[in-house]
Amino acid sequence: MNKYVRFDDGKGPKYGLLEGEKIAELEGSIFGKWSKTSKVYDLNKVKLLAPCEPTKVVGVGTNYKEVINEKGDPMPEEPIIFLKPSTSVIGPDEAIVCPPGVKELNYEAELVVVIKDKIKNVSAEDAKNHVLGYTCGNDITAKDFMIKGKPWTKAKCYDTFMPIGPCIVEGIDGDNLGIKMYHNGKVTQDSNTSDMIFNVSQIIAFVSAIMTLNPGDIISTGTPPGKGNLTAGDIIEAELENIGRLKNTVK
Repeated sequence: MNKYVRFDDGKGPKYGLLEGEKIAELEGSIFGKWSKTSKVYDLNKVKLLAPCEPTKVVGVGTNYKEVINEKGDPMPEEPIIFLKPSTSVIGPDEAIVCPPGVKELNYEAELVVVIKDKIKNVSAEDAKNHVLGYTCGNDITAKDFMIKGKPWTKAKCYDTFMPIGPCIVEGIDGDNLGIKMYHNGKVTQDSNTSDMIFNVSQIIAFVSAIMTLNPGDIISTGTPPGKGNLTAGDIIEAELENIGRLKNTVK
């Protein structure tokens, strides 16, 4: 179970393998061939960055059965998707910036799929062969900008609105992971990805039929019940079983 991180030791971004409280620096590409170097860093002496640099972020809306049941809505016939720009991506311990005029800033704990290679029109049966691994995500939304019947772009796409991290974990089952959110230390979301309406394979197949996915692109797979509002000074932590906890502050 490899745990890939991207980090800065003061001399620029590097990729590494997280091994306990140590990081082994890698040479090569985590999306291709790589090898461990002899350089090892203390985790607490480097800055963890967003674990990949996506060309785009694909979000999935309303993808937990419990959310649909609470609303009393019919189950969607296909994934509801939207895009967020690469500029929305930040890493662990970076600040989520509330834009001027926003009164309702929402958090959403999400499982994030990291794509391994360039793909188009893959089948659901083949989809997981193109997954590098999984990380934690927090789909930040300016809820008061989500006007009914209009595009979600303004509400979803501000800088800092897509924290991901702390690592990308390879070799786990994304369709059966505990997912939690901690808002100022209190658990506000607590579910399992097995409650997703569309599983990882189905989502990848659906998205890749529409657009080409590049190495490092990410798909944020939706959030369970319990999303809530953020204010300046809050600490928000998205946790995925077997991956870790993604911590960010709000300003």
